[in-house]
Amino acid sequence: MKHVAVLMGGWSAEREVSMNSGLACAEALKKSGYQVTPVDVGRNIAETLSEIKPDVCFNALHGRYGEDGYIQGLLEIIGIPYTHSGVLASALAMDKPVAKSLFAQAGIPIADGKILTRQEIHDGATYPKPYVVKPLNEGSSVGVTIILEEENMSLQDLPWTFGEKVLVETFIPGREIQVAVMGDAALGAVEIRPLGRFYDYEAKYTEGKAEHLMPAPLSEAEYAEALRLALLAHQTLGCRGVSRSDLRFDDTGEGAGKFYMLETNTQPGMTSLSLVPEIAGHSGISFEELVSWIVEDASCDR
Repeated sequence: MKHVAVLMGGWSAEREVSMNSGLACAEALKKSGYQVTPVDVGRNIAETLSEIKPDVCFNALHGRYGEDGYIQGLLEIIGIPYTHSGVLASALAMDKPVAKSLFAQAGIPIADGKILTRQEIHDGATYPKPYVVKPLNEGSSVGVTIILEEENMSLQDLPWTFGEKVLVETFIPGREIQVAVMGDAALGAVEIRPLGRFYDYEAKYTEGKAEHLMPAPLSEAEYAEALRLALLAHQTLGCRGVSRSDLRFDDTGEGAGKFYMLETNTQPGMTSLSLVPEIAGHSGISFEELVSWIVEDASCDR
């Protein structure tokens, strides 16, 4: 019987959803016959793991220090196999500008954008509306703001608490399409129709705040293209295990009929409202089967 330490919590802005993911995965693994130790990760995590001596770590951490290569590097040093992507892929995916550059080199369409410093914004920097403002390295839409053409707002009006630099991108009109990748195959695509302004943190983790259309109502060719781009993004970053790619499908603007890659998430949520379990379920893979597969796929990079 494998002993699995489920790493959750931590101290990022996504602590709450990480706890929900971790507890759900721990329960599913217990049902599948694994010995499970839930671990609320603190800065003494190396000492904690040396005491409990797990065979595998199920990484259910979200946000900084959990999906950006830090915890992965620690587990590499300790020598404990862990789930999801390794050090480099995690770091690349979490750094939005770097990931966008790699996507562009691989021929994956991305939104135009630029990095602005806090000082440049203070000095009056502008960007043509509509646009999206994002932290460089946060997940779950934390800190994301959309400024539409008709709104009397500017970059200078936005509060900012996520470092000295921000990513500003051209807003892509259209539909929200998300694709799950498992190993070397894309499982399927779901369309998200948020009831609010966009698919923000609240819509992602509050029941009834977004409509999920599974499978995404696309033509056969469009559906295949969404899956192709997600798998290519997964491979371009060097991901392993499970990932989820977020795309915009422009069916209204000048680029009608075109997909744009927003980001690839190497630590997708595993809550009752999360998309990867939903997509996997539509493919005939139960939640217990999914988390068991993730554990059996665990490894170190070296």
